[in-house]
Amino acid sequence: MKLGLLSVMFGDTPLKEVLEMIRPLELDTIELGTGNFPGGAHCPVDDLLASKPKREELLALIKGEGLEISALSCHGNCLHPDEAVGKKMAEVQTNTIKLAEMLGVKVVNDFSGCPGSDENSTKPNWVTCPWPPDYTEVLEWQWEKKVIPYWTKQAQFAKDHGVKIAFEAHPGFVVYNPETLLRLRKECGTSLGANFDPSHFFWQGIEPIEAVRALGKAIFHVHAKDSMVYVENARVNGVLDTKHYGDEMNRSWLFRTCGYGHSLEWWKDFVSTLRLVGYNGALSIEHEDSLMSSKEGLTKAVEFLKQAIIREKPSAMTWA
Repeated sequence: MKLGLLSVMFGDTPLKEVLEMIRPLELDTIELGTGNFPGGAHCPVDDLLASKPKREELLALIKGEGLEISALSCHGNCLHPDEAVGKKMAEVQTNTIKLAEMLGVKVVNDFSGCPGSDENSTKPNWVTCPWPPDYTEVLEWQWEKKVIPYWTKQAQFAKDHGVKIAFEAHPGFVVYNPETLLRLRKECGTSLGANFDPSHFFWQGIEPIEAVRALGKAIFHVHAKDSMVYVENARVNGVLDTKHYGDEMNRSWLFRTCGYGHSLEWWKDFVSTLRLVGYNGALSIEHEDSLMSSKEGLTKAVEFLKQAIIREKPSAMTWA
């Protein structure tokens, strides 16, 4: 396995300076945002598509630091019911797939998106319960009319370009757990899979290690990010928390730097289970811990994960 970072945590700093700053951490990979929610500060997709010299310059810069690109990330909502918004995000995703092929990157990370409740909607509608019956009808309409048609087309487009699309299962979108991800993959094609982020599973009450076993070969990329449920708040209000992430004292859960939500023992088991199902790619650190700076959060996560990651291939079983 390899250890890396999602560089958008330093989106206000030029890529060359970011690479110099992280050099002492001795990382293996870097994940670059190309637009939509992550922004494209370090990987402006349109400029790079239009210029072979700029693509070569980017690759040389990264290779010169001994790094490789683990994925390009364009997390957005291509199914947004506002046609202009959805179209713009879909264009970024399509261009990201094209750029990934040109750069030799095999994985593009995204969200599954979420449509509205009908053709007249202007805002997404995330269904979380089956009753009253209106919600079941909305969910069926979303999948049949929007989700399956769009992602079937994009799955084939990605396959034609030698790229896999990895979804970060995230509440607020139609893919938010293993069941919904596996449904999308079954309906739309095996070039769709998971960008596995345990932090979103923890607070939903999902055990990520068991989710890894359920997803298996469908895991294309992994985000290393922790979260912590604060039971004194969750026991009163549950975990569906709409308070701002900055309201740390009153929220039911927070994103945390790796090791500040779960123990080293848990992370060692997580890494081992990833290897059990055949994943040997990157653990890409995503910093969203509001209690510490990006630099400190990244540094602490690297120090912590270096104790858990398994780098070498297994030895022959001389004992069996």
